[in-house]
Amino acid sequence: MTEALIGFAAMLLLIFLRVPVAFSMALVGFIGVGIMRNWPSAYAMTGAVVRESGFQYLLSVLPLFILMGNFITQAKLSKELYAAAYAFLGHRKGGLAMSTVVACGGFGAVCGSSLATAATMSKVAYPEMRRLGYSRALASGSIAAGGTLGILIPPSIVMVVYAILTEQSIGKMFAAGILPGLLAIGFYLLAVRWTIWRDPNAGPPGERMSWKERLLALRDVWGVLVLFIIVMGGIYGGIFSSTEAAGIGACGAFLFALLRRRLTWQVLSTVLVESARTTGMLFMVLIGALLFSSFINFTSMPGDLQDWVQQFDMSPIVVILLICAIYIVLGSVLESMSMVLLTVPIFYPLVQHLGFDLIWFGIIVVVVTEISFITPPVGMNVMVLKSLLPDVKMQTLYRGVIPFVVADVFRLAVLLAFPVISLLLPRYLG
Repeated sequence: MTEALIGFAAMLLLIFLRVPVAFSMALVGFIGVGIMRNWPSAYAMTGAVVRESGFQYLLSVLPLFILMGNFITQAKLSKELYAAAYAFLGHRKGGLAMSTVVACGGFGAVCGSSLATAATMSKVAYPEMRRLGYSRALASGSIAAGGTLGILIPPSIVMVVYAILTEQSIGKMFAAGILPGLLAIGFYLLAVRWTIWRDPNAGPPGERMSWKERLLALRDVWGVLVLFIIVMGGIYGGIFSSTEAAGIGACGAFLFALLRRRLTWQVLSTVLVESARTTGMLFMVLIGALLFSSFINFTSMPGDLQDWVQQFDMSPIVVILLICAIYIVLGSVLESMSMVLLTVPIFYPLVQHLGFDLIWFGIIVVVVTEISFITPPVGMNVMVLKSLLPDVKMQTLYRGVIPFVVADVFRLAVLLAFPVISLLLPRYLG
């Protein structure tokens, strides 16, 4: 246990000194194994991890889903999703904020990135909400909170990585995220209503649209709905594997962007380069995390954690709550992928030992990671919005996300109390 704690402290120190997370984890893992075992073992382990990560077929799902998300982003779908949500919800008090949450859920379903969802929707939704007299707090808070949906609603890169690390079915992980994702949208809509109840002037109603106008608004998003149904339906129906689904999704997104006349040679080059850059970064973090987890496995930490829980006779749910607290603290210094890669190899043997379902635990991890994205004093989504909306004070941003943080706490409590919400759909996949 002592060696592992020293390793954690060294890694956090390197991160504090602005060494990239991937290199921090890899360096600590390599040196740790070298000291605890021997240096030839450390060299051999590093080579094996790099080779296996690069040639593992299952990991090819990552660049394909990243490519799919980048094509959809370049297709400028965000405006159409926002317009479709606004057509149905905009006439209500706080309707534009509700539309933002729903549009973020739809965009996150095909983008898979919380930060990208928040950044994209801030350009579309914030100016419109301010034009109609929405408070800065509600406008920015709904975007920051809605952006977190990008890693929960499938397909999600974070879910793919979790499934690979814990040797779970990617299809079941995706299925498990659907109902919690809808629950998240519902709780966020309630948070908007609560904000409007406290301050009716924070979100005045917009114009009511006819059913003809609503159907016309839906017409502009049918393509991405079909793509989502094909990709997810194919996985759930057993028609093709997750990797094949990612390939079909990337091809469909390419055709979608092409048919919308958004795809020029310059855009295509940008998408390919950005996808390659993101994939390279992701694999570097993955390799670093695997090296660090190998070092942790050489220590006595996994077994010590189980003995510690048994020694203090702790309730299993208390252990889960402590893990959730750790994730929220880590969220102030790490982004979602780094947190998952760093912590899951340590926590999941303990969670499995306590008798919890790893699919359910994966959803809890994603949800707590979402909460950390908007939790003061940092919050990655809040930082992104601050950089894109420099006229909004940090105090205003944090005041805006507080109702959504409260909603997240209630949502987490519901998912902890009723695991069936996460496990209902995966049961039908066999």
